[in-house]
Amino acid sequence: MAELFIFSIAESLITKLASHAFQEASRVVGLYDHLRDLKKTLSLVKAVLLDAEQKQEHNHELQEWLRQLKSVFYDAQDVLDEFECQTLQKQLLKAHGTIKDQVRHFFSSSNPLVFRSKMAQQIKDVSKRLDKVAADRHKFGLRIIDVDTRVVHRRDTSRMTHSRVSDSDVIGREHDKKKIIELLMQQNPNDDDKSLSVIPIVGIGGLGKTTLAKFVFNDKRIDKCFSLKIWVCVSDDFDINQLIIKIINSANVADAPLPQQNLNMVDLEQLQNRLRNILAGQKFLLVLDDVWNDDRVKWVELRNLIQEGVAAGSKILVTTRIDSIASMMGTVTSHKLQSLSPENSLSLFVKWAFKEGEEEKHPHLVNIGKEILNKCKGVPLAVRTLGSLLFSKFEAKEWEYVRDNEIWNLPQKKDDILPALKLSYDFLPSYLRQCFALFSLYPKDYKFHSFEVSRLWGALGVLASPRKNETPEDVVKQYLVELLSRSFLQDFIDGGTFYQFKIHDLVHDLAVFVTKEECLLINSHIQNIPENIWHLSFAEYNFIGNSFTSKSVAVRTIMFPNGAEGANVEALLNTCVSKFKLLRVLDLSDSTCKTLSGSIGKLKHLRYFSIQNNRNIKRLPNSICKIQNLQFLNVLGCKELEALPKGLRKLTSLRSLDISTKQPVLPYSEITNLISLAHLSIGSSHNMESIFGGVKFPALKTLYVADCHSLKSLPLDVTNFPELETLFVQDCVNLDLELWKDGHEEQNLNGLPQLVKLKYVAFWGLPQLVALPQWLQETANSLQTLIIKNCNNLEMLPEWLSTMTNPKALHISDCPKLISLPDNIHHLAALEHLHIRGCPELCKKCQPHVGEFWSKISHIKDVCIEEPEKLEEENE
Repeated sequence: MAELFIFSIAESLITKLASHAFQEASRVVGLYDHLRDLKKTLSLVKAVLLDAEQKQEHNHELQEWLRQLKSVFYDAQDVLDEFECQTLQKQLLKAHGTIKDQVRHFFSSSNPLVFRSKMAQQIKDVSKRLDKVAADRHKFGLRIIDVDTRVVHRRDTSRMTHSRVSDSDVIGREHDKKKIIELLMQQNPNDDDKSLSVIPIVGIGGLGKTTLAKFVFNDKRIDKCFSLKIWVCVSDDFDINQLIIKIINSANVADAPLPQQNLNMVDLEQLQNRLRNILAGQKFLLVLDDVWNDDRVKWVELRNLIQEGVAAGSKILVTTRIDSIASMMGTVTSHKLQSLSPENSLSLFVKWAFKEGEEEKHPHLVNIGKEILNKCKGVPLAVRTLGSLLFSKFEAKEWEYVRDNEIWNLPQKKDDILPALKLSYDFLPSYLRQCFALFSLYPKDYKFHSFEVSRLWGALGVLASPRKNETPEDVVKQYLVELLSRSFLQDFIDGGTFYQFKIHDLVHDLAVFVTKEECLLINSHIQNIPENIWHLSFAEYNFIGNSFTSKSVAVRTIMFPNGAEGANVEALLNTCVSKFKLLRVLDLSDSTCKTLSGSIGKLKHLRYFSIQNNRNIKRLPNSICKIQNLQFLNVLGCKELEALPKGLRKLTSLRSLDISTKQPVLPYSEITNLISLAHLSIGSSHNMESIFGGVKFPALKTLYVADCHSLKSLPLDVTNFPELETLFVQDCVNLDLELWKDGHEEQNLNGLPQLVKLKYVAFWGLPQLVALPQWLQETANSLQTLIIKNCNNLEMLPEWLSTMTNPKALHISDCPKLISLPDNIHHLAALEHLHIRGCPELCKKCQPHVGEFWSKISHIKDVCIEEPEKLEEENE
């Protein structure tokens, strides 16, 4: 059955009511007693919720009671949200309101007396309903369990966070790898320009087809055999246009990638010509991962496009779960992936359930583990997930509970959720469940970025309140690391202060299953939208018509993860204002509307609004600044935007601001009030000459500046940026990073305040950069990741770079004038990742075992140096 998330909802309500700010505000308006009584009842109910959630599976009456309770909880959320809105409005009126504003406020429904009466009645109604439902708890014989004792033991994630599949990651697939590589390298005696071998890998979900394909794809023998390697995830939609664009982008050509969203704007013939130019004369390997299409006509059309003019020996590697698709596409007999042997299953399980060598101390647990593995049927995903679940658990009864769980006895249909995944989900702490479930709003194979996950979770209020000296971003990091430790995330890349990851298709199915009563990803298969859906996500804009058949007024989220280009934004916004008044998230990225109605200001509960990459809009309504609860505002990539809306200073809850504007300077008087701002992105602002002007950002942790052609200096110092951790500077062609303050060269370094918290720095596409700026030296004890890319004039790396104590990753690419590394780079003991490509001379000197610099970098765990042959091919 679907998850209700009721314990975490109750916990968030109680936390909010217990907060000092909320109690003070309630005293001011005379509602303290009303809210105290509500909190008391909530606490009584919460005490039995964990037991109720565990017992509901076989008790329909209990399930109905929990649903009623959840409905009241959500209404309580809305009442408290309304209270917060009015409190914020009052504070802003006091700080920034004119006499005219105050008079208007007095005669409005927000008048303190009217507001107190209205809120008192709403709180009384919710409390009355809650009391009535809560009284029934006694008839279910529920135990009091105050604290959720389910915890996630975090493992060392350093070995789990990389984008490549290494030999040690894959167990029991050596024979399969050898067989596939033989097929790929095999020369067909009839090979000519018109032949194209297609090799299918087929097997049930979770067997590791994609992992095996990656294992092969990254092998050095394949690098030498094929001049071009392309990886495309196909998944459910076999759209020819989309697949061509994915192939073009994956081919990693020098041209800028085509956006996936602009499909209707691109002529098919133009796409085909571009594809032909990329593949012409190339001996390539194309991986089509996770194919579901059984339409032979579509496949033949794609195959004919691909094989036109290609070099002899080119191959396609296909992964699919379906035998008939493998037969339709393959030119050789399918490679059928089998389950892992009991020995290999045990090796994989031990690797995830114990630290290295630890299993020898617990032979009794290993024996129980063998019995658990009998139920996993050799499926690696199930084995790894259960191993992760039992990691750092040494009580036999915990292992026996997993072994003897009734979930193994339930009848298993073809498309059912893997029992091992559901069991692992059931062991997640309540605070993680709702966050995990929201992954269902994204399509399969979506590349998640921690920034967008953080915004969605934050806007929907599913994050725990940060502890002292913590930020919401710290809480997000904790949650993601815990989900990774449980093997719910994969392809995890740790950028130091941000993360990228994917989730397995079967894990995505699990997220959809547990949240089917609340979240809905709408695609061509969805005909009707259930009445109680809270979160709507549209796979494509043309599916939006379905939403208007929904009777629901409780919608909290509307988003377009693949872009809203072509959507009728005006009609959608009118619907939101008239119908979805409680909306928290509205993401209209890539939409093409030219105007935005001022009625958006009526969505006072909105926390997250994005119109990113809208290329037409010139003005935003000032009414946006009336949404005082707004925490995330994104207008980045809106290149025609002439100015930011007036009244930004009123958005005191804003934590993230992403902007593009034609203004030459930022409106300093407005942004100086944004004291909660933690993330600031400024991009595609070609007239921007000055950014900060001495404005202080006391909470800013991430600064992203890109494509600001007129920007000459970037004044950063610890006085105005005391918490800055991430700095990303890209494509600012006139920027001189040595200019510390506008128009003045950097003062004596010792006299400068130090950016002592900076952890992640990226310099990308900066032609003025000849050497790293001196002020970077002051991050010696904090810097963890340094990325330098496409800096054509960079000639050297300073010797002081080797004195830094914490760098874990150094990535250098496309810096052709860079020919050496610091002499003492071997002193960087913490360095774990060194990647160099597109630097011909430097790459030659760093070649494994033969390069003159190899002895200085051979101690680094992950060294990836582009081979000279590849460089020569690219330069030809």
